[in-house]
Amino acid sequence: MRLSHTVLAIFLLVINADFLHAQSLLHQIQEIPLPKVQGRIDHMAVDITDSRLFIVALENDTVEIVDLKTGRLMKTIKGLNEPQGIAYVEEFSKLFLTNGGDGRCSVYDSRSLLLLDTIRLKTDADNIRYDGSSKRLYIGYGNGAIGIIDAANHHRLGDVPLEGHPESFQLEKSTDRIYVNVPSAGHVAVIDLKKKAVIETWSVTGSNYPMALIEDRHQLLVVTRKPSKLVILDTRSGRKIADLQCVSDADDIFYDVKRERIYISGGEGFVDVFGETDSGNFQRIARTRTAPRARTSLWVPELNCLFVAVPAGSQREAAIFVFEATAR
Repeated sequence: MRLSHTVLAIFLLVINADFLHAQSLLHQIQEIPLPKVQGRIDHMAVDITDSRLFIVALENDTVEIVDLKTGRLMKTIKGLNEPQGIAYVEEFSKLFLTNGGDGRCSVYDSRSLLLLDTIRLKTDADNIRYDGSSKRLYIGYGNGAIGIIDAANHHRLGDVPLEGHPESFQLEKSTDRIYVNVPSAGHVAVIDLKKKAVIETWSVTGSNYPMALIEDRHQLLVVTRKPSKLVILDTRSGRKIADLQCVSDADDIFYDVKRERIYISGGEGFVDVFGETDSGNFQRIARTRTAPRARTSLWVPELNCLFVAVPAGSQREAAIFVFEATAR
């Protein structure tokens, strides 16, 4: 059966409208240039009060600090050694930067940017998380450990050994647990902080790197690279709830509580947006173009913005793309 021109036109109009609506879920509002940054860009942190964005330029051995009000570079911290993770702790006015090259965690005064202290870990100091209730920092490093640091005095409070190098991990406040992606071991390690030990592991297939947690729904969001999948696990049992196709070469994932959406940034050059279905599951509802190798991002709910780090290419300088999340 052949469609009439009128019917076909209406059909294409509806499809195009759906596509435009999906793309509009993340609307680019700004591009912040990073003119002297070369190579891979890793993670970011934000200072809401003073409108500053901290950007870890791993292969540039720097941290770039941007004024979000003007969209311009303010200052640069130099002399780092493959910086990877960053945590801004406002209550102590400190920046904690992990260095993969020499395994140290550098502590800076967040206002003067003077070096205050150096915490010695082993090699490949990587992801870092801060728990405001306990005033402790958790740092993944080496061939397999989570280091525990007192954020006030920088004392090491112990380590939790793992079966391989930890990638992204998340703290669950209600249970005193940490969920850790250990891709070389092919599992998620579940740490009991009271015991300072791994109490169980959940098998995951395919190089699990980014992770997010929806604590009130008991859902752990794990993204794998080979194959490119969003895997959702039940934190009460470790059971797999969903296994969904997603952007490739992903390095960050975030959950937007207000809109009940998931954002995944990948080096394929897109941010995938997943939304909740009527049955309470998730499905991909949009794909927003970024740039090749733009793997890392930061969702800031207070600003309603997703910041995506875009490394320099043959025809463009490095930049931060700023996307505003729109209403349903």
